[in-house]
Amino acid sequence: MTVNFGPNHPSTHGVLRLVVDLDGEQVVGLAAVIGYLHTGFEKNMEQKTWWKAITYPERIDYVSFQYNELVFVLAIEKLLEIEVPPRATWMRMLLCELTRIHSHLIWLGTAALELGAISMFWYCFRERDRILDLFELVGGTRMHTRYFQAGGLAEDVPPGFFDECAKFLDVMPKAIDDYEALVNRSEIWLERTQGVGLLSADDAIALGQSGPVLRASGVDWDLRREQPYLAYDRVDFRVPVYQEGDVYARYRVRMEEMRESVRIVDQALRRMPGGPWIADDRKVVLPPREELHTSMESLIHHFKIVTEGYRVPEGEVYVTVESPRGELGCYVVSDGGPKPWRVKFRAPSFVALEATATCMHDALVADLIAIVGSLDTVMGEVDR
Repeated sequence: MTVNFGPNHPSTHGVLRLVVDLDGEQVVGLAAVIGYLHTGFEKNMEQKTWWKAITYPERIDYVSFQYNELVFVLAIEKLLEIEVPPRATWMRMLLCELTRIHSHLIWLGTAALELGAISMFWYCFRERDRILDLFELVGGTRMHTRYFQAGGLAEDVPPGFFDECAKFLDVMPKAIDDYEALVNRSEIWLERTQGVGLLSADDAIALGQSGPVLRASGVDWDLRREQPYLAYDRVDFRVPVYQEGDVYARYRVRMEEMRESVRIVDQALRRMPGGPWIADDRKVVLPPREELHTSMESLIHHFKIVTEGYRVPEGEVYVTVESPRGELGCYVVSDGGPKPWRVKFRAPSFVALEATATCMHDALVADLIAIVGSLDTVMGEVDR
């Protein structure tokens, strides 16, 4: 029997359609049908100036929006050969690790809800709301902050942010203990996750997996450590790796990653440099806001960047970061004009979705819910 699963279903983690072949309750075939959330982000970015295009990547993976913005900004900076001030570099790392926790909390809350652990959803969103408060404090909005700019940050870190962030770090480790207390010894949780959705290390590599899905299959690979960017080579953290390759291993990897992100944010808070928060490059950086009321030159400069944009030297670059879902890449080509000639994202959600059929080997239809959830795909990033 062939069953249509989705595209509108509370257990598909987005607008995903799965055409499932069943032999009784056994899954014997599966095809993923995508494209329901296609919004043409990449082509839209090619029609905007470099300055205006920065707003688009955040909405591709709307759960870990800071990473998508970061990888595009890093690509621009690589073409421009801009040196970013240390304060901006460390602040970017701090916010990205908060975003990693934010993303894993949404995954844990929703994936657990689908397996019947209703309380987990409310526990996770309790801490998620505190992280969104921090984003609002620093960027003015709770999501899609556009806080990362070519050359640094949109504004300096506001007063009170570091204190509020430290308060969050005080409660987050205990919160992770609460999550684990809810499910770690639950017979239902263990039965639904252990030995389910197996993905071997060889299959994970062959399918191009990365992030928690790859590390839960026993492959010790993390771009923050293997190809350091921002200030990751100056902080101490551990990369959790599990060998089992099942749904439970992916859960354990993400739980431990949240603990490591807390450690990284704590180190960033204690070692945050002073000094400027954006590069002194008047060709691409907006003038200080206070000058707009007193300087005609600054006002004209601001107007020209916002309306006409800036030109980026001709060339092509590919930049990668370790997002909560794995290797997020951005390929950018510039023809020397004010707009990108080509923008292409390597979306880890799209790659993770390719492993769905392999993980479904010997699975029951009830297991499909747990397996699809454990891959943690965001359909906005899949379809783009």
